[in-house]
Amino acid sequence: MEIYQLKAFVTAARLGNLTRTAEVLHVTQPAITAQIKALEEELGVALFDRRPGRISLTKSGEALLSEADRVLSAAAQLMGKARELQGEVSGHLGLGTVGDPEALRLGALVAALVKTLPLLDIKTKSGNAEELRELVAAGALQGSFYIGPHIPREVSGLPLQTVRYRIVAPVAMEERLRLAGWQQIAALPWIVAPPQHHVHTLLRELFARQGVLPNVALESDEAAAPLSLIRSGVGLALMREDVAVPASERGELLIWPHARVAAMLSFIYPKSAEHDPALVATLSVLRQVWGLPA
Repeated sequence: MEIYQLKAFVTAARLGNLTRTAEVLHVTQPAITAQIKALEEELGVALFDRRPGRISLTKSGEALLSEADRVLSAAAQLMGKARELQGEVSGHLGLGTVGDPEALRLGALVAALVKTLPLLDIKTKSGNAEELRELVAAGALQGSFYIGPHIPREVSGLPLQTVRYRIVAPVAMEERLRLAGWQQIAALPWIVAPPQHHVHTLLRELFARQGVLPNVALESDEAAAPLSLIRSGVGLALMREDVAVPASERGELLIWPHARVAAMLSFIYPKSAEHDPALVATLSVLRQVWGLPA
């Protein structure tokens, strides 16, 4: 039994797709298939039910997943201890970024990491929150900023800040907005983010609590587009409060006063990597940058 076989098993279990697993682990799909098959033969059980384009855990696979996670965590802890004995922290650190880099204090974080850990090879990857969460859970990213209602269960995380969002609308909709309840708000045209974007998740959960669905007029994946589209009268959107309030004060949009959505900005990382020296050092620098207790 090899560590890379266990990693293929755990990653495939998290992603539910062999092609995606191969992409994340930077090997070919036949190699992933062979690694999992070899592990199944050695263990004497089938780990997955296979269907076209999708795999799912068998009962045996479900029972063994947590054990495989523990083995990978122990192996990571062993490697981390070995790196400590070598002296300075080195290796690779992949960081996911979501939303506005300034709001993440990304520049200050990277500058401090470069100064504190000069031998660390740092790479950043921007993306949508759920896409990055998936990569972190699979171990393809060592850490990522994440915005959501809470820290996902399949990863560990460091809470950084509460971020609030408001429902905003074009100025031309003032009369329709004044007496609108949830049914009327949902019926108005909405500008929504792509499904894996954190704003989409927050909006979906907000309307689910009210038992209604928004009338989607447009899906926009551009971070700056909602403000421009709202000014143009296209529809309503969910917008960060620190952006929405100044725009409202400038007369560029209206804020519907009956909803304020709280989300958590956090830094998430794989549970199996919590003893990795690079991650431990990164979390220490992150606490300094954000003024959090050690």
